Amino acid sequence: MNIIDFENINVGYDEKIVLKDITLKIKEKEHWAILGANGSGKSTLMKLIQSEIHPRRTSKFKKEILGKSTYSVFELRKSLGIITNDLHNYFAREGSFLTGYKVVLSGHYSSIGVYTFQDFSQEQLNKAKEVMDFLEIEHLKDKKVNEMSTGELRKCIVARALIHSPKAFILDEPTVGLDIKAQINFIKMLKKLSQEASIILVTHHLEEIFEEIDNIALIHNNTIYKQGKKEELLTSKNLSSIFDTEIHVNEKNSRYFIEEIL
Repeated sequence: MNIIDFENINVGYDEKIVLKDITLKIKEKEHWAILGANGSGKSTLMKLIQSEIHPRRTSKFKKEILGKSTYSVFELRKSLGIITNDLHNYFAREGSFLTGYKVVLSGHYSSIGVYTFQDFSQEQLNKAKEVMDFLEIEHLKDKKVNEMSTGELRKCIVARALIHSPKAFILDEPTVGLDIKAQINFIKMLKKLSQEASIILVTHHLEEIFEEIDNIALIHNNTIYKQGKKEELLTSKNLSSIFDTEIHVNEKNSRYFIEEIL
């Protein structure tokens, strides 16, 4: 099954086309990074995947998610563990009184918080504990959001999505706001998640692309500039083009990094 199957999609706001001729196919169990500069269209692509925006019907296109062209958006978002900074900030602002366990438990109803009218089965209660154990964040069970670090809350939000055993996790610049130690720990968690589901990482940080990610889509000039295998695309020439500056890319143990050019 294909997680994403897009062909010839244009997306715009009012009269302006923001993404053009988007063709992208991501199969189940594949791990991808979608890499591009700020303003290249990555956020719009995220909204397209989440069905917050829809293709322009000015050309023949294909938009299938999880093998379907029509679907319930509510059910779709259960099958795609979508982790955004907007969701993180909303929890930090509106759910500051919640414990880590209640953040995770709220995933069953896709709510911000747990309410007295919500009925949880013993199976659902156990599932929340299981995903926290799996992600090794059981120590956050009773810690309140307003006492958590950015990395701790981010992990609880990932656990919240894991409640539904999604087919894929789609993460938008997931290490923003994390210090170096928290970044390393978060990437370790993603590596563990990659054993359970596809990982689709939307980023402009080369160092976030961990070893298990084999496939890359480069966003440039509001379209997919190139896509394919990591070792073929993460070159100095390609990255210099999409970031519009001279970049020297190096690789060690399947991790890529940018060397300073003096």
